[in-house]
Amino acid sequence: MTAFHNISFPLKLARGAVGGPERVTEVVALANGREVRNTCLSRSRRRWDVGSAIRNLDDLAEITAFFEARLGRLHGFRFRDPADHKSCRPSQMPGPFDQLLGIGTGSQKVFQLQKTYGDAAGSSVRPIHLPGLGTVRVGIGTTELPASAFSVDTQTGLITLSTAPAAGQSVRAGFSFDTPVRFDSDRLDIAHDAFEAGRVISLALVEILL
Repeated sequence: MTAFHNISFPLKLARGAVGGPERVTEVVALANGREVRNTCLSRSRRRWDVGSAIRNLDDLAEITAFFEARLGRLHGFRFRDPADHKSCRPSQMPGPFDQLLGIGTGSQKVFQLQKTYGDAAGSSVRPIHLPGLGTVRVGIGTTELPASAFSVDTQTGLITLSTAPAAGQSVRAGFSFDTPVRFDSDRLDIAHDAFEAGRVISLALVEILL
């Protein structure tokens, strides 16, 4: 991967993050009062501001070191979204049948991890590229596979099965995951409010594609 460091943003500093998915929709107002709406992105892009989580000098030193090691915006890194980092609800444990990855053809062995968001009216599929090490569980049909029956690339989110599922069999998986992000600025603004205390004015992270 180009300009990506396989290292995680400090989890304790992620817990105060503000943000989430962002879409770009073009809205054109017609003369009759109706609207024409078009999406400009095939899927959402996530943004967060993590500055509010940083309050003391130790945290400021830690984030400064992390920022400098990434050379500002140059290198991406892993970010664990507190609200969305599992194939299931945050309060649950991932299970082997959480997310549908595809349907067996009798020859296909490689499947991309993905998460589907939706309801009866519509849905959106998000590819997952950075699964948590040792968290992936795979189910074929109604049977969970042993860990020895598949391998996981934690840099791409591709799973490779030892045996291709039969045609028509569902391939499902459960997992935890990180989001690939980068800093959205080459500048780190720190305010020293009091003795042994300080804060970052704003520290934005933006999702990147791998």
